[in-house]
Amino acid sequence: MNSFLKDTAKTLLSRYDDLKDVIVVLPNRRAGLFFGKFLGQLIDKPVWMPEILTIEDLFYGLAKKKPADKLILIFEMYTIYRDLSGSDEGFDRFYFWGEMILKDFNDLDHFLVNADKLFQNLKEQKILESDLSFLSPEQIALIQQFWASFQTRDKIHQEKFLRFWDLLYPLYKSYKSSLEILGLAYSGMIYREVSENLEKLTPKDKHHIFIGFNAFTGTEEQLVKHFIKAFKAEIVWDLDAYYVNDTAQEAGMFFREYRRDLLLGPTFPETIPDQIKKGKAKIETYAIPLKVSQANLVGAILEAVPEGENWEETVVILPDEQMLFPLLNVLPEQVGKVNVTMGYPVRNTPVYTFLEAILELQRFTKKEGGEDYFYHKPVQELLSTFYLQSRHQDFVHELMVYLNQTNTIYVPRQLLIKGGEFFGKVFRRFTPQNLMEGFRDIIKDMGSQMEVQSMDHTYLVQCLKQLNRIQEVLHREIKEEVSLEFFIRLFRQIFREIKLPFKGEPLAGLQIMGVLESRNLDFKRVIICNMNEGSFPPKNGMDSMVPFNLRKAFGMPVQEQNDAIYAYTFYRLLHRAEEVHMLYATAGDQGQVGEKSRYIHQIQHEMIGPGNQEIEKAVHIPVQLSEVLPISIAKDDEVMKELEKYTDRAGSEEVQVSFSPSAINAWLDCRLKFYFQYIASIEVPEEIQEEVDPAIFGNLVHLSMEILYQGFIERKGRPQVESDDIEGLKKYVYPSIELAIRKQYKIESNQVLKLTGQLAIVRDVLQKYLLAVLKKDKDSTPFEIISLEKGKKYKAQISIQTARGPVSVALGGIIDRVDKVLGTIRLIDYKSGMDKKQFDGIDGLFDRTNRSRNKAAMQTMFYGYLYLFNFPNNQSPLKPAIFILREIFQEDFNPYLQERLGSRSKIEVNDYRDYHEAFMAGIQQTVEEIFDSSQPFDQTEDFEKCRYCPFAPICSR
Repeated sequence: MNSFLKDTAKTLLSRYDDLKDVIVVLPNRRAGLFFGKFLGQLIDKPVWMPEILTIEDLFYGLAKKKPADKLILIFEMYTIYRDLSGSDEGFDRFYFWGEMILKDFNDLDHFLVNADKLFQNLKEQKILESDLSFLSPEQIALIQQFWASFQTRDKIHQEKFLRFWDLLYPLYKSYKSSLEILGLAYSGMIYREVSENLEKLTPKDKHHIFIGFNAFTGTEEQLVKHFIKAFKAEIVWDLDAYYVNDTAQEAGMFFREYRRDLLLGPTFPETIPDQIKKGKAKIETYAIPLKVSQANLVGAILEAVPEGENWEETVVILPDEQMLFPLLNVLPEQVGKVNVTMGYPVRNTPVYTFLEAILELQRFTKKEGGEDYFYHKPVQELLSTFYLQSRHQDFVHELMVYLNQTNTIYVPRQLLIKGGEFFGKVFRRFTPQNLMEGFRDIIKDMGSQMEVQSMDHTYLVQCLKQLNRIQEVLHREIKEEVSLEFFIRLFRQIFREIKLPFKGEPLAGLQIMGVLESRNLDFKRVIICNMNEGSFPPKNGMDSMVPFNLRKAFGMPVQEQNDAIYAYTFYRLLHRAEEVHMLYATAGDQGQVGEKSRYIHQIQHEMIGPGNQEIEKAVHIPVQLSEVLPISIAKDDEVMKELEKYTDRAGSEEVQVSFSPSAINAWLDCRLKFYFQYIASIEVPEEIQEEVDPAIFGNLVHLSMEILYQGFIERKGRPQVESDDIEGLKKYVYPSIELAIRKQYKIESNQVLKLTGQLAIVRDVLQKYLLAVLKKDKDSTPFEIISLEKGKKYKAQISIQTARGPVSVALGGIIDRVDKVLGTIRLIDYKSGMDKKQFDGIDGLFDRTNRSRNKAAMQTMFYGYLYLFNFPNNQSPLKPAIFILREIFQEDFNPYLQERLGSRSKIEVNDYRDYHEAFMAGIQQTVEEIFDSSQPFDQTEDFEKCRYCPFAPICSR
């Protein structure tokens, strides 16, 4: 196919026998590469090639200088600002708005603005904005109700506010003078210097031809006009009558302006090409639910390309570079070579994410006792990365388990560096002095583990280049101490702007490029992704110290001009295209609605011509919308075999396990939950809890009470507790709690126990609870402690009938405390939650449909069954008790179970034996259900029980 650059090359060859005296100036290097390619295709004999430059090359060549590093430029501005203002503000605080000032200085020089008048007008506008003298006191009072900051706008603050705007023009003048002395410059300064000295240029011995320009800056326009007037230069415009002749089309805004110019007007052709209207492009629009799904559709479009076509004639335009890798991953096999003409942001690479995580680690460090500690969240994020796991996977796994088990909030460095040398480089406290060197060591170490040709290695090389650049500028130019926070912000700021260039054959294969890289290039097949408003064209917004009205009045660029540039970029893709595919996502993204681009609306409403076809398609991604099916697991032979471990049929190599009260409650709550826990043995992943959750608090209560009384028995050598003993026990409460915390969080005895934050509060709360329990225990003295929690596990058997015959099933449980008071044996369970002591009879304890089923009561009655099984000759009353700590401070505290007989009547359970037969029948029936092969493990119908179930995600509830 013919293209603008190919036609222009053909014209030049027909006009000039020798091109060595011609200089071709193009908007960008990509257009220059293609122009050279077309010249090479057209010549059939040895000739001199013309010199091909960009407009930027031309300016820098005339000035014999190039812009300095932006970091150096901003620091030089900072030194001038500090001298002018007398401010002691640090460079790290100045940098981020100094960058905005530099951009404004650059713009006003590029567009040849009178800086004195601009900043005078800017100051006067700010005076008007800050002047409240025309308001009455009543009006100011009303405004203050809505705008609290008005209170600070007194005379002193107004003067301070206006002093800054006073500084801008002196800053501009002094800054440029300083840069000239130092031999430095920014691009606008170079362009302005060339433009203001055009008359001094000597006659050119080469003929300049400017090709394919659309929008000039003020300096560019002045240079081009001078070359036309003084050196007979030419311009070849790349345009179309469709948008040039229609004043409503923003794409032709600059062309219409240039046609009215005395010097530029005559350079336009007498007849403007009318390719868009006369063309026969087939334009298809695709509405796609998700942005990332566009990659798959592009792959499908490319698969449909007829065999034998040149892939160089197909382009995929990506306004959003994040689509690049999803697209590369779905390209069809018939696509041979691919040329990527766009940079990929380094910040999106896995290497940068890893380095960013190291920076995040620095924000949450502390030093105690000369040792560095790191906050657990960034530590766990780093340990989860490939870069650390590949070094020492076993160490990482064991460390993650240890951190979760010990609930370590701040991780000591000495623990982390046991993984090896690389772990020591990653987990270290950085300072401004060692940050750059430390990062360089990390990158070099990572690079030594990678293949040189890998993408990760390429990312690392780019990161290392930027680090070297930052360090060189800071050490050579800035030479002052800056904070670690500034280093981190500067690192992120610079890497936010860096893009990774791709290497490849630029003139062969499928072309993938960004929007602006497509200028002057024509393709037979054009595929544009992300045709959403806010993406193409990009969303509005120009960061500037100069408000819109002044930018507009002084000829500086405003959003209207940006819109015109992007509109032209879009329409020129249609000049010679035969197929145009425009894709947009209907789903919202980053707070924006999924609105299709204004360009699609324009195409759809204008309907370019009878030869063109405009079709819109809605692409649907298949989504399973069927209702989530209930989960039901049948008891097959494998499951029944697994159940045998709870029976006397367990194999000799198996350890017989028993059903606890928690297992029985799980079965009654949800049979599927029982399967997950006790058959499939699915463990709920442990996580570090910065807050002491109810389960942990309950564990600490049990451990503390067990340690307290177990210590008493060992010290006294007797289980009997007298009234006088209680007073002596009080001084052991605090040590018992600390020992319980050590056991809970697996803190060795030789490690210092540091209780801070919520854990310190929990310790104090536990102390109050334990002292209250001792007070209640004193009222029950004398009593004898029979067993304490883990000191004895009670086991029992129950015989049931199954389809395979009678079996004996193991039951078991740990009773928090068993004691004997005045001939009554108490079976005590400590509860720190919202448990109740009332229950609706034995049948109610096994009724899974009863929402108020008392699981705590079922548990303590279960303890009665266990005790009676172990001591069948016991003649003492067995009294189940629940010490609900929330009620322990009440004067009428009563820990004993109470059976509800009606709406108002209830009786206290004085002896479990009175309920034994009924309870045994309930347990027997429940266990027989568990072993009933016809009863599957299915889900509960009560969704309320799913709210806090750890397996709810599996059930999609």
